[in-house]
Amino acid sequence: MKKIIFVCLGNICRSSLAEGVAKSRAKALGLDIQIDSAGLSTYHNGEAPCHLSIKIAKKHDIDISKQRSQHVSEFDLPSYDLVVALDESNKQELLAMGLTNVKKMGDFGFNGKDVSDLYYEPLKEEEVWEMITVGVEEILTKYLF
Repeated sequence: MKKIIFVCLGNICRSSLAEGVAKSRAKALGLDIQIDSAGLSTYHNGEAPCHLSIKIAKKHDIDISKQRSQHVSEFDLPSYDLVVALDESNKQELLAMGLTNVKKMGDFGFNGKDVSDLYYEPLKEEEVWEMITVGVEEILTKYLF
């Protein structure tokens, strides 16, 4: 079984939204894949996704409200086929951990652009949604399979 994990700083906005989108698309595509998300900081451990990410997902018939933030240390990251960082800072931190299976979400259709952090830039919700949905689709249909 293929495994993918989405990683951002707190695992309450971008990576949790990416996990929800990826699980929904994988189910629709009939893919047998393990999909997770995690944060590089422990600041939000155990918290639900931010209200804006929940709202965005719900608007597209995806429920992420029961997800809880987890730290990357809870996962065996080298065992994943793909570790997807949501921005360059996240990518560099994951590479500094010695990982070689890291790509940035923006590498999938957006020329390496960072996905804006909704925690700090809530007005970019449409851009974030587009980058995550396009990136997830590319990963699930062209990159992993």
